[in-house]
Amino acid sequence: MSVGIQRISFYTAPFYLDMSEFAQARGEERDKFHIGIGQDQMSVISPDEDIVTLAANAALPIMQEFDPKTITAVLFATESGIDQSKSAGAFVHGLLGLSSRCRVVELKHACYGGTAALQMAVNMVRVNTSERVLVIAADVARYELGSPGEATQGCGAVAMLISNQADILAIEAGSGYYTEDVMDFWRPNYRDTALVDGKYSTMVYLTALKYAWQYFQEERHLAYNDFARFCYHLPFTKMAIKAHSRLMKLTEQEANEATIEQAMGSSLRYNRTVGNSYSASLYFGLISLLENDAENLAGQRIGLFSYGSGCVGEFFSGIVADRYRDYLYTTKHQTLLAARQQLTFSTYLAFYKQFGEVERNDNIEIAHYTNGHFRLSAIRAHKRQYVQQSS
Repeated sequence: MSVGIQRISFYTAPFYLDMSEFAQARGEERDKFHIGIGQDQMSVISPDEDIVTLAANAALPIMQEFDPKTITAVLFATESGIDQSKSAGAFVHGLLGLSSRCRVVELKHACYGGTAALQMAVNMVRVNTSERVLVIAADVARYELGSPGEATQGCGAVAMLISNQADILAIEAGSGYYTEDVMDFWRPNYRDTALVDGKYSTMVYLTALKYAWQYFQEERHLAYNDFARFCYHLPFTKMAIKAHSRLMKLTEQEANEATIEQAMGSSLRYNRTVGNSYSASLYFGLISLLENDAENLAGQRIGLFSYGSGCVGEFFSGIVADRYRDYLYTTKHQTLLAARQQLTFSTYLAFYKQFGEVERNDNIEIAHYTNGHFRLSAIRAHKRQYVQQSS
């Protein structure tokens, strides 16, 4: 039995802002963003989308391939919750037509939530091989206009089908983790945008990586050279490069541009255009690696590091399946990214404002913008209303 990822799919908003236009509008040099943080574009969510539509659209290709009635659980990870009580996964359960014989729960720990959901799902399947768990990580990264974090916004969702048939990646048992109570990034209930201490958060991220790796080595007795590639949580693309440079120094490897690029492969490509997706970002990186890497990674070990502010870090590993390329949604994903509409800076500001107004409103009809299969059409008497449309 090989437990792990049977299918993996992503979705992001069909709108983006080019970072060159962002730089010009904010009076900054373009290289501050294209080179400094490693971002070329950021996906911009429209007022008629949220984490539910992102999640349902991400999971749709999987549900078109598999019978929705066979899903036994939905684990929905997010830090962009839309309700303090009802799980966002319950809305997705309804939109996807899943069976009533299905458990649904929402998980939260900043950007680590997606990995918590994945590990929980893997263990559920190991205990009961008949389980087929849909893991979804979906977030909207949103900061105050004009703040340092504004350039690291984005949105997206990744859906993973976890079963005892790991057609894509078998998750290995044993991982290393690290927790510390810190205030590097947080969003109180009374705010709709996050607060972040950027330099401190970077330092804590690297500290968590160090101790999670050390614990992983104690548990698994694997060396750096036992891995073909590495994937990291990506608040911005350059963060992963900093992280891997630190790991190479910890393991006494020669860290330079060529060796870092070799180790990370194509894992950064999609994030350069999508931007931050919080709990989903590590898995955007994994999809990017598997779909774009020139080398056939079949049978190879991938190292993955997940980080969530506050903080929790976890280093774990997986073995790529022999025929993984046969089961990827590469064409769908690349078509989605290529078809996105570029926004002017003024339209980006309008979307930003309208999205916030929707989230603060208890009775509103929402204009139609997205071309995704699912959209948020209205909020009536505090109840969110979703519709399906042809895409």
